Amino acid sequence: MKETQRIQKLFEDLYKGDPWLDVTLAGTLSKISAVQATQKPNPNWNSIWEITNHLINWRENVLKRVQGDVITTPGDNYFSYIIDTSEIAWQQTLRRLQDSQEAWVEFLKQQNEDHLDKMYPANNHTYADHIHGIIQHDAYHLGQIVMIAKHL
Repeated sequence: MKETQRIQKLFEDLYKGDPWLDVTLAGTLSKISAVQATQKPNPNWNSIWEITNHLINWRENVLKRVQGDVITTPGDNYFSYIIDTSEIAWQQTLRRLQDSQEAWVEFLKQQNEDHLDKMYPANNHTYADHIHGIIQHDAYHLGQIVMIAKHL
């Protein structure tokens, strides 16, 4: 199996497959309503919805990086308040997550192994470092989402 295929499998498993950690993004978030997604069991925590938007924006950021764009991370680190808290808006957020998943899978299908060794000029990490980093980022925030959901 090629490395790009292994990475693609990691993305697919964590999103909606069979990861070793036994929970997935899509499976976990599909059980959360808009009302639950906005709740904060602790005022110092981000809501599930805020975390989900953060996760999506970072997925999009890193995908642009490995496609050759140099991206500046905003000062809020992609954490912002949810203005429209309707169920429709929550479903749109979940669709954006699915769209980011599809974009990553399509990107990885088209890549060769040499692409992973390219360096991102803003921080001198390889594209492979960025790709593995975003998967780790997804898993980290999935853990937060699961913990918050247990407190709702």
